[in-house]
Amino acid sequence: MNTSSHEISLTVNGRAVEATVESRLSLADFLRRELGLVGTHLGCEQGACGACTVLVDGRSVRSCIMLAVQADECELRTVESLAPGLAMHPLQDAFHKHQALQCGFCTPGMLLRCLELIEENPDITDEEAREGISSNSCRCTGYQYIVDAVVEAAEQMRQ
Repeated sequence: MNTSSHEISLTVNGRAVEATVESRLSLADFLRRELGLVGTHLGCEQGACGACTVLVDGRSVRSCIMLAVQADECELRTVESLAPGLAMHPLQDAFHKHQALQCGFCTPGMLLRCLELIEENPDITDEEAREGISSNSCRCTGYQYIVDAVVEAAEQMRQ
C-alpha cells in the first residue's frame, strides 16, 4: 500500500465494507463509484446545496466535502437504506403524498436530513421542520410540501 491509499472499514446501510481508497477520494465518489450507491447526488460539490447529504453515525454530512478516509470505522446510511425492499419508508410515502418532490434531484439528501430531524425530534413542528431543512436547497417545491411531509411522517413513525 502506498501512502496515498488507505484501508478503511465501515458499515454502509447495515453492510460491513472494507476498501482501499485514495487519500483525496470524496465520500460521495466512494459511495457512487466504488459501492454503486448512486442515490447520493452531487450538486454543487462545495457542501452548500445538500444534495449529497448522507448520515454518518446518525448525523447528516455533506458527502461531497467529506473524504472517504474520514468515514473509517463509521456507520453510514444512504437513501438506499430507507426502503431496501418493495415497501416505501413512511418518509418516502409522505413525500409522495404531499408532492414534496418535483425534479427529484435534492430528494435523496433532503430525505436523509428529514430523517435525522425526525429521529432527533419525533414531535417536530412545522417551524422546526422548516428551520431544519433550511440547510438543504430545493429549487422546485417552495419547501411547504416538504415541511408537511416531515410532520406527517413523524406522526406516522411515532405510531
